[in-house]
Amino acid sequence: MPTFDIVSEVDKTEVKNAVEQTNKEVGTRFDFKGSDARITQAELVLTVHADNEFQLDQVQDILNGKLTKRGVDIKCLEISEKIEKVSGNKVKRDCTIKVGVEIELAKKIVKLFKDSKMKVQASIQGDTVRVTGKSRDDLQEAIAFTKKSITDFPLQFQNFRD
Repeated sequence: MPTFDIVSEVDKTEVKNAVEQTNKEVGTRFDFKGSDARITQAELVLTVHADNEFQLDQVQDILNGKLTKRGVDIKCLEISEKIEKVSGNKVKRDCTIKVGVEIELAKKIVKLFKDSKMKVQASIQGDTVRVTGKSRDDLQEAIAFTKKSITDFPLQFQNFRD
């Protein structure tokens, strides 16, 4: 029986390249001259540093643009609402990159398939959702249905097997 997996992954090298490009642009821009604005990366947590909240938002916008250009969906970024004050008047904010299909979203996907009366079965396997159907056409219909239904979180479809 044909199957495919619904996953949510981010290319870590593209994220690293986007962070480096952002730091390079911030270092050369005139409005950031003399400031300590930068982004540091610790695996899947990005920390945006700046002199004030306005610059923090500007650096975040530059990062979002660079991530988009590199093909990383910015919907996977979970930007912290809390802005921490560091020494003096400097501020920082954490951004977490969400990887994997969360349990709530996986349950929602399985429920969508059951409610739609499609000829596919979905099962949760860790941070992926495995979809099984009788024909390739059913699976392609399931992919189109998922893309149309779930728009608030970046999903990829992998491991398509006959």
